Amino acid sequence: MSMATSGEERNGRVARRQRRVREALIHAARVTMSEKGVDGATMLEIAERADVGAGTVYNYFNSKDELAVAVLEEMMYNLALRIEKVTDTFEDPAQVYAFGIRTVLETATQDLRWKQLLNRSEVIANAIFRRMGPFAIRDLRLATEAGRFLVSDPELVWKLATHAIVGVSLAITNGTLPETKIDETVTCLLCMTGIGADMARELASRPRPALEPEH
Repeated sequence: MSMATSGEERNGRVARRQRRVREALIHAARVTMSEKGVDGATMLEIAERADVGAGTVYNYFNSKDELAVAVLEEMMYNLALRIEKVTDTFEDPAQVYAFGIRTVLETATQDLRWKQLLNRSEVIANAIFRRMGPFAIRDLRLATEAGRFLVSDPELVWKLATHAIVGVSLAITNGTLPETKIDETVTCLLCMTGIGADMARELASRPRPALEPEH
């Protein structure tokens, strides 16, 4: 075995070990923050739960906020998968997108882990765009191809939607908007797809099956 091959294998092992530690930290943080919220969780508790030294956490994340965002990004992706599992049963592609944006809005205003990070609006909006974007952009395209939406730039529509979702969610959680504004927000976001207010209201009011519990 050449020295080059040996070095590549060693680097591969190091990379795999680092990936496992990072995943363990995110999992530990997710559990701890679910129990205590972002503010109540400590880096020491998270390190102990992940079975690593306290200082190890800072080799992967510069701060608790940075770790919390990583947790939230994984939750966003998992939420997108749970939404997809439900909406795979829908016949109307427009209803798929409507269900998704309402579910994200409700999660952002009800889940403590989301609520405590909403003041980092730009970071959270960008995280939603990245992690949930492949699903939402696909749904916008499919609904447009089916003649249900009139969207020429799905990426732009989703980018605008993510910032609106975070802004409205923050306003609801800090009390400057009532929670009843979620319905109106969903309707406004659907209007961005070019379907008109009446159809947007009809889509927003359709019954919604329950998601499977978070794992």
